[in-house]
Amino acid sequence: MTPPVVHSLREQIREHIVDGIVSGRWKPGERIVERRIATELEVSQTPVREALRELETLRLIESAPNKGVRVRNLTAADLEESYPVRAGLEQIAAELAAPALGDDCSALTPHVAALYEADRLADGEAQVRHTVAFHREMVRAAGNAVLLHTWEGLGIEVFTALSIRWLGTVQKSYAEEHEALIEAFLRKDPQIGTLVKAHVLGCAPRA
Repeated sequence: MTPPVVHSLREQIREHIVDGIVSGRWKPGERIVERRIATELEVSQTPVREALRELETLRLIESAPNKGVRVRNLTAADLEESYPVRAGLEQIAAELAAPALGDDCSALTPHVAALYEADRLADGEAQVRHTVAFHREMVRAAGNAVLLHTWEGLGIEVFTALSIRWLGTVQKSYAEEHEALIEAFLRKDPQIGTLVKAHVLGCAPRA
């Protein structure tokens, strides 16, 4: 049995803030008060400050002297910037993972099954969660820790969710597109890297 993933306090606070931004609790341009979050979550301000610093690195929030921390007014162009970088990383990941996934895609298939259900229910939250999980498993299968760390640093889940919520970016069928990638891995398609790159670029919002 796989043990549950234990997140650090900072990561839990970061997820709380991200959920608030994605859900619309904090809107673009709105101030996020560090002290208020600490009180709400019954924690000290130090881990809240660390979580906010991380989100600033992801360009999700911005801070200015005497003005505090605010949610960035992200545009389609801002959200789109990460996709060419992500596409390049995932092209490399797909090529490195191809030998392993060509024989066994069991780490990917549960997410496709979940995506069929999410598509049927038009469940945007589940579509984001399983889309990101699918791609994370593919990158993990490449067996390159530097590549995985760099990919994780792009804040894929956050920007995927924001692209859908703020810009209405919706793929034709999340499940079918990802099932097609599994089929390409299993048939050992020599163009798998190019296919994955095109898939990621096709998900980008349009400015």
